[in-house]
Amino acid sequence: MLNFIFAAADTPVVEDASVIGDSPASEATFPIAEKSMELLSIYGVPLLHAIAIYWIGIKVVKYVTRYICHLMTKGKTDETLVKFARHLINAAGVVFVIIGALTKLGMPTTSMVAAVGAAGLAIGLALQGALSNFAAGILIIMFKPFKVGDLIDAGGTVGTVREIELFTSKLITPDNKTAVIPNSLLTADKIINFTETEEIRVDLTFGCSYGDDNDKVKQVLMDILKADERVLQDPAPMVSISGHGDSSINYAVRPWVKAVNYWNVYFDMHEKVKKEFDAQGISIPFPQRDLHIVSGGDKLS
Repeated sequence: MLNFIFAAADTPVVEDASVIGDSPASEATFPIAEKSMELLSIYGVPLLHAIAIYWIGIKVVKYVTRYICHLMTKGKTDETLVKFARHLINAAGVVFVIIGALTKLGMPTTSMVAAVGAAGLAIGLALQGALSNFAAGILIIMFKPFKVGDLIDAGGTVGTVREIELFTSKLITPDNKTAVIPNSLLTADKIINFTETEEIRVDLTFGCSYGDDNDKVKQVLMDILKADERVLQDPAPMVSISGHGDSSINYAVRPWVKAVNYWNVYFDMHEKVKKEFDAQGISIPFPQRDLHIVSGGDKLS
């Protein structure tokens, strides 16, 4: 097009007004207009087609995105996954629409697609860690090993899930701290979910002196469990001797509680057992060693 403009600039303009009109000379007077009409006839229709493709395509992409997200929301898909799907579908749709519009203009799109692919590969290699967290976030959202509000133990970090994002997850620890954990670490290690089921067992161990009556100790422990309304009777709680220690007989106490009551029961039981043992005269021994001195041996120098 620039060549046409330069050529038109070099063409002399006839100054005689008599040539302006229906004479053949008027055809050579306005080469710029002729070339403009020629360009319009060549590129005008494809340009209009490209604009129409882009305008209609964007409308279609928005409609399809809203429809798919509506179906996902109706199917109770996680909101984080719905947001991600909305951005992904919209971005992919816009790219396809732009490529279609450029193709209508006759522009080579093969090299453009190859360049975009190469750039994507380079970015992917540079962001391997972020992409692994991203992939792990998708897996967590899809398979739901835990959800917002669950109490979990993630690689030694215990807390309530506050937020699940595509790259990280946030936990609120019992001391009200916020732990931000990369999703790749969550999927690489075991996850203990304390609230996946409604009922959970509390594992406790108490030691008593060898001189205390076993039946009495077991009955006292069972009475403590039955007196607590948070302890479920079905499944029934269990009290049994779990082993003989160096200084004590150890009793395993296994009550079942609602998941939301786990930690409260866990801590309260230690306090209740101590008070009841003191009231019943049951001793809680501490580690001790007996030292025997044999007389008649060699004196120490």
